[in-house]
Amino acid sequence: MSRLMTLVENGEPSAISSIQELFPYTGKAVTVGITGPPGAGKSTLVNQLAKEFRRRDKTVGIIAVDPSSPFTQGAILGDRVRMQELIGDPEIFVRSMASRGAMGGLSDTTIDVIALLDAFGKDIILVETVGVGQDEVEVMRAVQTVIVVGIPGSGDAIQALKAGILEIANIYVVNKADREGADQAVSYLKQLLSLEPKKAKSEWRTPVLKTVALAGEGVPELTNAIEKHHAYLTSTGKGQEEEAARIKHQVMTLAQRELYSRLSRSKRIKEVLAEKVEAILKRETDPYSSAKELADLAVEAESPVYSG
Repeated sequence: MSRLMTLVENGEPSAISSIQELFPYTGKAVTVGITGPPGAGKSTLVNQLAKEFRRRDKTVGIIAVDPSSPFTQGAILGDRVRMQELIGDPEIFVRSMASRGAMGGLSDTTIDVIALLDAFGKDIILVETVGVGQDEVEVMRAVQTVIVVGIPGSGDAIQALKAGILEIANIYVVNKADREGADQAVSYLKQLLSLEPKKAKSEWRTPVLKTVALAGEGVPELTNAIEKHHAYLTSTGKGQEEEAARIKHQVMTLAQRELYSRLSRSKRIKEVLAEKVEAILKRETDPYSSAKELADLAVEAESPVYSG
């Protein structure tokens, strides 16, 4: 599995065929995304959740996404170091991944790695996002349950509302709840959630929980909330509806990637693009018209994009 993940991350063609073969064995795992700002204690919380799920006799896969350097695309992969105590358990698999410049807090290959963990029989898959800011909404397109983690007194509640992070949360956690202001943060977040239109209409009422991850406090309650949300998705049929939306997004993303690859390989497209760039520089045409002409050219039956 580890070798396959490496092939997937490196974009090797053989990895795609392997995922295609393994895909019929996916769809059984409970997938959980943990997002929030840096310093909120996401890694510690993931660590504690993994131990709690193991106490409940569940096998666990962990994907920890770390930010990449914009210059080298390398990453420190510090989450692997922070989760050392889990390594002795053969039923916990930890995979650190570099974001490699992808936006939204995940790597472009996160969904494929989730599929591999699922196919290899992990009951619970925990996905920790980069934690770079308030734009990490891509995680909702990769997992069933999204946990947004904040801390008292940081102003995260207001920023989350501005950025739409609050909207994607199925469970909100105020971590480091032993700090002053935790109760106020919980109360404020509950008020915000009650004012959010989509949340008000939903049958699922997003709970706001307090945890002290370092001490393990509140982790059993958070685990119960995850299980309760999964039961809600299953009993109402909402889970299948959301999975269909995730699959649609994935297929469209892969199709766009494939189309871009074909466009990039086509000699005719390269020639036309060069002509268009020159014309745009001279202000004889504009980028929008040129893009439409290239798209029209790409879908023509005789186009080199398809004929090779």
